[in-house]
Amino acid sequence: MTTEASAVLGERRHLTNLAYRLLGSLAEAEDAVQETYARWYGLPARQREAIASPGGWLTTVATRICLDVLGSARVRRERYVGAWVPEPLPDRTEWTRRVVDPADQVTLDESVHMAFLVVLESMTPAERVALVLHDVFRYPFAEVAGILDRSPGACRELASSARRRVRAARTPSSGQDADLVRDFRQAWEARDIEALVSLLAPDATMTADGGGVVGAALRPVEGGERIARYMVHFAEKTAGLTLLERTVNGQPGLVAQRDGVTVTVAAFSGSGGRVTRIWAVRNPEKLGSWV
Repeated sequence: MTTEASAVLGERRHLTNLAYRLLGSLAEAEDAVQETYARWYGLPARQREAIASPGGWLTTVATRICLDVLGSARVRRERYVGAWVPEPLPDRTEWTRRVVDPADQVTLDESVHMAFLVVLESMTPAERVALVLHDVFRYPFAEVAGILDRSPGACRELASSARRRVRAARTPSSGQDADLVRDFRQAWEARDIEALVSLLAPDATMTADGGGVVGAALRPVEGGERIARYMVHFAEKTAGLTLLERTVNGQPGLVAQRDGVTVTVAAFSGSGGRVTRIWAVRNPEKLGSWV
């Protein structure tokens, strides 16, 4: 393999990390990266050799492909059955989608926490790109401007607007998420509604994503008691359900399995010793990385 080819392929992990954060879907991120490489290798050899920074070229193309996907996402989300939740990711030691090349794995940090990805969904595509490129990947606004085809000042304003959305949605963490999730699992296994209510904030919200493929609440379930009753009802009607504590997007979460097959992945956000948000992904098309 030539030095140039090695350098180009070495960008794969960066591109996958970038595309997942922009799209909230590992499957779509992989497609975007594949399309990026297809365009690179589709260039005449002389044209590829003239590109001073292959990594910069690949990042620009991948980002613009993601922008196109985000632009059409709103239309697709309008047809999506129920709520749409980003695709959850397991700890890097637990990937089961395939024999995973390390280049395909997403780095688990604060920028892939479910709460952050959900806030990204509320942004315009341009805001999302400006924030992720500058704040997460540390691209200077001059480079972001070239990718978005806007002025550096405009990109700075986009990122500032995006940060305000993040601050407005952020709740302080209690620092006890692992213990809280463990207590939640035990109460859920015991089908103890009172215990679940005590672990949920009164104004907690649970959002479930079944994608119209499997049963799930079509609208967010609001209120601790309603969530507790919903989850106990789910456990009662799903015989043989096993609950496992797992890392979900870099934070403590729960995985529900039936006959060894993952049927639900739940991500949590907590504050003040109670659960404030639950995102339960049930759509099997989003569970390909889980057993």
